[in-house]
Amino acid sequence: MRVVEANGVKLTWQEDGDPAGTPVVFANSLGTDLRLWDQLVPLLPEGLRVIRFDKRGHGLSDCPRAPYSMDDLVSDAEALLDTLDVTDCIFVGLSIGGMIGQGLAARRPDLIRALVLSNTAAKMGEAEIWQTRIDAIRAGGIDAMADAVMERWFSPAFRARPELSAWRNMLTRTPVEGYLGCCAAIAGCDLSATTRELTLPTLAIAGSHDGASPPDLVRGTAELIAGSRFAVIDGAGHLPCVEDPVAYAALLTDFLKETTHV
Repeated sequence: MRVVEANGVKLTWQEDGDPAGTPVVFANSLGTDLRLWDQLVPLLPEGLRVIRFDKRGHGLSDCPRAPYSMDDLVSDAEALLDTLDVTDCIFVGLSIGGMIGQGLAARRPDLIRALVLSNTAAKMGEAEIWQTRIDAIRAGGIDAMADAVMERWFSPAFRARPELSAWRNMLTRTPVEGYLGCCAAIAGCDLSATTRELTLPTLAIAGSHDGASPPDLVRGTAELIAGSRFAVIDGAGHLPCVEDPVAYAALLTDFLKETTHV
């Protein structure tokens, strides 16, 4: 685990693989930290410089007071990659991480060679829905809505497994200000106009049982990007890299082979 100051906040990040390899950058979903990718990383091909980071308000990164904007989160990622001297990467973003990826690809095309948009969209829900969630958490804390989130995140089969408790704990231990800050960033964000202008190779991944970003929502965003590819992992929910890391790794590996020299 390492720490870097980027855009005025200290972000935790981790590097695996070949330091001289093709950079692949992973951005996590709301309410998770960089451990989201633990099962996936060992399944990836050799020759990659795998970089994971915790966005502001999550994991061990700094947690400024809410609200945040999507511009804040994109600027954090931009500053991180500039500090680490990363260019021409493959950026893999899940949920809010995918929104960060869309924003960063539009702003700094030199940083991103190809984009993986996992369980995400250019616009995720209406502002009123997010404000209702923000108000509920302010009143009762994250734990009060954790079970409902687990239903949106995971398939019924996974929710019967004992490891569900670890993911629930990860959610409820997210700093409240960090969670609410990112909720506000999503609420105020519609990337449709800039995402429609993207021309880089893009793979969009959905989970058939995703209750947070259903496949049709993900497909709609993929269709904004000319030449993009869309795939559904059957039986998985909002975090398919957790529920079915083998299937996720297979999709990602094929995409990496097409867009890099691994």
